Amino acid sequence: MKLNKKLGLLLLGIWVALSGLFSLFSISVSWLGTIMALLAIVAGVLVLLDR
Repeated sequence: MKLNKKLGLLLLGIWVALSGLFSLFSISVSWLGTIMALLAIVAGVLVLLDR
């Protein structure tokens, strides 16, 4: 399904952008690692499901 791949790539783009912003501005939140890991897993699974 193309929707899975589009959504997966959108989530991947959000993950990359947030990761860069948090590193650039040294933002540290206790739950940030968990949220970023979950976002990466969901994006990866959606992209792989389309293959």
